[in-house]
Amino acid sequence: MIKGLAITPPVLGRISIGKIVEKNGKRIPEKDDQFTITSQIQGKDGWIKHPLDEQLRAKASNQKLRSIPVRMIFNDPELNLRAEYSLFDRQTGRLICSGNGETCQRLGQNGIEQHPCPSPDLCPLAQGGLCKPYGRLYVNLDESDEFGTFIFRTTGFNSIRTLAARLRYYSSASGDLLSCLPLQLTLRGKSTTQSYRTPIYYVDLTLRDGINLNDAITSAKQMDEQSKAAGFYQEALDQVARKGYGNASFEVGGEEGLDIVEEFYSDQHNAVDIQVDHVANTCQTVDSAMQIQHGLRQSVKAIS
Repeated sequence: MIKGLAITPPVLGRISIGKIVEKNGKRIPEKDDQFTITSQIQGKDGWIKHPLDEQLRAKASNQKLRSIPVRMIFNDPELNLRAEYSLFDRQTGRLICSGNGETCQRLGQNGIEQHPCPSPDLCPLAQGGLCKPYGRLYVNLDESDEFGTFIFRTTGFNSIRTLAARLRYYSSASGDLLSCLPLQLTLRGKSTTQSYRTPIYYVDLTLRDGINLNDAITSAKQMDEQSKAAGFYQEALDQVARKGYGNASFEVGGEEGLDIVEEFYSDQHNAVDIQVDHVANTCQTVDSAMQIQHGLRQSVKAIS
């Protein structure tokens, strides 16, 4: 296996609750109140929809796709949902720093360095909203390719927190049979003071409609027994996936990083933030960029 290359689940398409729109000559992210399933190919009008999008939408009420039947491919919750604080260079899409709230991996002068991770609110490098939680949920939608996944990417605390909780709860309640449970992604909305009482949407994970937990666990046990009888080793699959994730310091590559920057970083960051990004990209070390960043912000405060 090539060292330094993260081996992640094969991705067949994307699941999103937003899209990129063009306004005043600029491409900016825009939230939506429904799911969209796309392929990995972009056209002039954005990502091309996957055939599964039309199939599932035909079964939905009012053509609004607000629930998607899914299956997890791993029993370990942390293999299905990957999440950490991530700082990207907004010009190149390169991942500069990735942390879990305790420790982080950071791109420095001598390569990848380990540092304490105090979370974005307390980290000088994260000032200005440049560091966000970044989650990737891998789910299977089609039994024709049992290891192929569709990825839902988010920087929202609501979705990450809810998905993490649900995965752990279902895993524990079923006796670590998460991959055998009949689940679905469900879109939920809520209003908060921070959203100025307008609805915001996040993703939840529930049992499929009409199935209670006891029936789901019974079905999962039967499926697990049948799989073992056929010679399928779920524990070995989880272990291989765990090693694949750990084969590189950063799971996210530059190509994916550019998509993330476009999807989740809007024009809310002013010219100073953009200039800081450029400085961080050209400095020999991130620590030097942090010092220059602080000086630039102090200068702007003095002018204003």
